[in-house]
Parts: sequence; C-alpha cells; structure tokens
Amino acid sequence: MKYFKAGLAAIAVVALGAISFHAALAQQGPESDSSETVAKPRKKNPPADTSGDTGTSPATSTDSNNSADDNPSVGQGNSVNSNSAHPADSDNPPDEPKIPSKFNRKGKEIPADAPTFSSDVNTVELDVAVLDNKGHFLPNIPKTNFRVLEDNVPQKISSFNMNGEAPMTVAMVIEFSNLFQQYYSQGWYETLVASYGFVQTLQPQDYVAVIAYDLRTEILCDFTTDRGKVQEAMQRLRIPGFSEANLFDALADTAQRMSNIEGRKAILLIASGRDTFSKLTYDKARKAVQEAGVPIYAVSMLQAMRIMAEQYMSSIQQLDFLQADNEMKTFAKESGGQAYFPRFFGEFPNIFQSVNTALRNQYSITYVPSNQTKDGQFRKIKVELVDPQTGAALRIMEGGKPVKYDVIAKSGYTAPRAVE
Repeated sequence: MKYFKAGLAAIAVVALGAISFHAALAQQGPESDSSETVAKPRKKNPPADTSGDTGTSPATSTDSNNSADDNPSVGQGNSVNSNSAHPADSDNPPDEPKIPSKFNRKGKEIPADAPTFSSDVNTVELDVAVLDNKGHFLPNIPKTNFRVLEDNVPQKISSFNMNGEAPMTVAMVIEFSNLFQQYYSQGWYETLVASYGFVQTLQPQDYVAVIAYDLRTEILCDFTTDRGKVQEAMQRLRIPGFSEANLFDALADTAQRMSNIEGRKAILLIASGRDTFSKLTYDKARKAVQEAGVPIYAVSMLQAMRIMAEQYMSSIQQLDFLQADNEMKTFAKESGGQAYFPRFFGEFPNIFQSVNTALRNQYSITYVPSNQTKDGQFRKIKVELVDPQTGAALRIMEGGKPVKYDVIAKSGYTAPRAVE
C-alpha cells in the first residue's frame, strides 16, 4: 500500500509538471513559424474539395489585418494564419502525369532547331553614403569623384544619382532572451529603450518589421506603416522565454528574406552580439549576409555593465565578449552598414539620427562589371573618393579645414552562376 501511494504521488507530480510546462509555453505569446515572413511567405496547401459547400473552408482563413497597403512589396508581404486546419490527405487532388517533351535531355541530344536562351549582362547596384566623423551626410559630391574597384580593377560607372529623404524599409532584429534580458534587469531596460527609441525616429511612410530571437526567431510584426501594430508587437517584449541567443540564425534568415525587397532597406540589430546555439556557424552566417546585400546597423548592448564587470570576468568570458563585438563589426562593415557601441542612454538619439541620415541620403551607383564570368565567386568591391585629375584621395574642406569622412558601401557580391 505504501508503494502504491508513492506511485500515485509520482504520477501526480509528472502530470503537474506537464501542465506547468504547457502553461509556460502559452504565456510566451502567440507563436509564429520562422519560415513565414514578409519576403518569403509560406507555400499554401492545395485546397480541399469544397463542392457542395458554399461556406468558407477553415483551411483558407487568413489574417485580415495584413493588407497590401501595409507592405512594401505586395507579392511578398502578406502573412497567413499558420493555425488554420489542414485538409486531409485523401482530399488532395491526385498528381497529374507529366507531359512528355521532345526536348527531354535524358539520353537524347538536343534538337538543332530547339531555341536557346542566354542571361543578360550582370549589373551591380550600390547604395553609397559618405559621412563625416560626426555622422553627418556629405551631399553634392559629383560623379567624377567616385571610383569603384571590383577585385582592385577600376569599373566604369553606368548611372549615378542621389536620393534625398527616401522612405526606408527596416527590420528590427532584437535579442530578447534570459541570457541578458531577464525581466526588469539592466539589459531588459536598455533593450527596450533602444527599441522604442528607434521606432519614434521613423517617418510615417517608413515600413518596419519587429523580429525577436532567443532559441528561435519570431516575427512579432510584419512590415507595416501602421504604428499601432508596431506598438502591439513591442509590448510583447516583456518576459523572455529561453536562455539561448541564436544571433547567426536570426540575422542570416532575416537578411536572406529581405534580399528581394526593393528600395531603401536595412536591418537594425539590437543585441549583445553573443551567439549560443545557432545552427549556422559564423562563417556561414557571414557568407549569407554578404550574399543578401542588406546593410546591417548593429547597436551593441550592455557596454557599460561589461566594463564594470571586467575585473570579475575570467579570460574566456572577456574573450567571448570581444569576439561578439568583432562579429557585429564584421556583419555591419561587410554589408555596407555601421556598428555602434554606446555606453550611455544619451548616445541613442545620435545613433538613430546617424542611421536615418545614412539610409535616407545615399548615392545610387550602377556599373557593369568588366569581369562577366559567371562562376559564382565572391567579388570584392571598394568605393573611393578621388581627385579625377591626379587619382589621389579626395580632400573635402569645410571652413578651411579638411574633413575626415567614411565611404559606406557593401564589401562585395556573389557573381551568378552559368545557367545549365
């Protein structure tokens, strides 16, 4: 009898633990599938046979709040409700047989009269910002002062223009985990101040998405100009769920999804820079960011706390934070963005102003590469300001004094492969 009671008590404890676990998951807020987002919508399942049913099938329910007006690219921006029921496999229409073709290459030679197609000449587009040492944009620089090098070979600029005050499309990628953002901690407060502060600097025509990550990446808000939806998404940043911070997965995934969006686009990364459990390695994430070509503006968190705690850290812990800073710098530099490491809350307004200035005021440069080989290799790009007469670095004077400046542009691109 004693063992029977002990067994009943053990079963009750296990059941209570399972209920608590499911309740904890429910408190984390609604889940969203990381494969469903603005630039990569989920593939829809084939519709069930609705003959004889004039009502709306539950498998086709969509979120009515996601309209084409809230999206910069109508073909990419509508999110669907992932909680809809799926039709049974028996309702799926049978696969149709493939249509035979005389152009099938398997075991045959291509007919002489078959049409052939070739891809167009590759064209590279660059968004370039020239900023002084105070983060101010330097306007009215003529085309003749720009020199573009691809693998150290000068390129001929095809088109050149400057767009001022252009609207932006920004994805805010925010680290929000129990690693450094415990409820009411310094990291939690600093993350919210930076996130809310940047949203307030946006203009009404700017599109913004809010993406948080810990163990997984969750889209809290799709791209929209509705600030009400953005505020609702930000209010979900209250209690973090996991103690992992998968930076590489979140950053690479977001950059790849944004690669097909037109216009001014950028990723604002608000994070400590630490990565704990990503599926991607640093090298693979770096390559994905380079190929996507979306500029990343990284804002590092907890700089002041790290400085104060350095004397209590082990050498391995200090090395981890130094590595995190270098990774954020590399992501920003190679994508054509910038990295910031604020120590005080008072630095945030200047940082956000610098990001706004760099994105809204850019020189758009287009050129046809002299190397048209379609080998899928990475080509390094360097943009310089030069004196067209001498070829030396351009000196910009202001008030009789030379101005120090930085030319911000992506570090390269991956050449296309030949069509097989």
